[in-house]
Amino acid sequence: MEQLLSQLNETTVILLSLSIILLAGFLLTRITKPAKLPNVTGYILAGVLIGPYVLNLIPREMVEGMGFISDIALAFIAFSVGRFFKKEAFRDTGMGIVIIALTESLLAGALITLSMYYIFHLNWSFCLLLGAIATATAPASTMVTIRQYHARGKFVNTLLQVVAIDDAVCLIVFSLATAIISAGTEANVTAAEIALPLIYNVVALAIGFASGAILSKLMTPKRSEDNRLILTISLLLGIAGLCAAVNISPLLSCMLFGTTYINMTKDKALYVQVERFTPPVLSVFFVVSGMNLDISSFGTLGVIGASYFIIRIIGKYVGAYIGCAATKTTKSIRNFLGLALVPQAGVAIGLAFLGKRLLPDEMGNILLTIILSSSVLYELIGPACAKIALIYSGSIKRDNAAAGKDKDKLVIEKVGLDKE
Repeated sequence: MEQLLSQLNETTVILLSLSIILLAGFLLTRITKPAKLPNVTGYILAGVLIGPYVLNLIPREMVEGMGFISDIALAFIAFSVGRFFKKEAFRDTGMGIVIIALTESLLAGALITLSMYYIFHLNWSFCLLLGAIATATAPASTMVTIRQYHARGKFVNTLLQVVAIDDAVCLIVFSLATAIISAGTEANVTAAEIALPLIYNVVALAIGFASGAILSKLMTPKRSEDNRLILTISLLLGIAGLCAAVNISPLLSCMLFGTTYINMTKDKALYVQVERFTPPVLSVFFVVSGMNLDISSFGTLGVIGASYFIIRIIGKYVGAYIGCAATKTTKSIRNFLGLALVPQAGVAIGLAFLGKRLLPDEMGNILLTIILSSSVLYELIGPACAKIALIYSGSIKRDNAAAGKDKDKLVIEKVGLDKE
């Protein structure tokens, strides 16, 4: 297939490659969906199958040239995450939710960083990035399970708020980690070199806030739905492009963009409209992620990958338990919240791509392989963990869960929800 594509002109190669990527992703989800697995799992497996390490259907240079897809996908993901940060929600819950989110995310990140450095003696930059990525949680599996069984109650409300803040913590920690790594750890590093990446991130946040304020003024009642979408996407791409120009993540800026807009307008309809647009973009992103998964390295990464998988789960559970104990939540929340925080996918994969750029080729590939392979495993066990947590916390009735009512038709499985 690659030889056939090499005989065609560049435009034809790009268009055919995108067609194959989208079609492969769709076909694999037809297999994973009956197994009640998230779409992201099917997309990653599709990428592995058509990628250079299996069928090799897509030219390698095409795969290497699609790095910009991660920036676009992350911009959309971060914008959607921003809508959860409404000031009314924080007014109702207070600081307790923030404390829980900080303890569960930061403990997981710290355990990964320290274990990778002191047990496996890996590069400090690598350990720092891997630890930062470990703080993220993917809410998709949990949210689908909540909708399927119509789970309700304080446990569900706490879980959804913690997950939203969790992603914000991850973005901040990752931005700080990349700033430290970009500054370098060698001697003769000046204060200006250390401060510059942080200054860039502050400026990016200001741009995100300004973009949200501008968009709120542009969205007049007479504005058509088409133009609403055009304006939103143009600002998102502009933010992502400016961030890429100075080699920083667009996540924080785009998240603040979404947060500013929702708090100024209360306009939930825009986020629904954007999420209807994003599935093809996110599908390409996850399939391309799968194509970058070097399955030949599994043998050498087995112990490291397995350790990452287990240690992160331990960190999430223990951190959530400590945070709940400190804030005096109910026993059911304290015992089972950590179990619902297992999944990891969209944001983590996007951050792995960004982290790969900051590391030497070999270490960057190891980082990406660990995150991609573990994300598949997390998404496989995530729904089961979420279901157990919801049952034992009393959020869904056991007889409903045991009956296994098929309410999938009532569940809108949007790939846009597969994010941290």
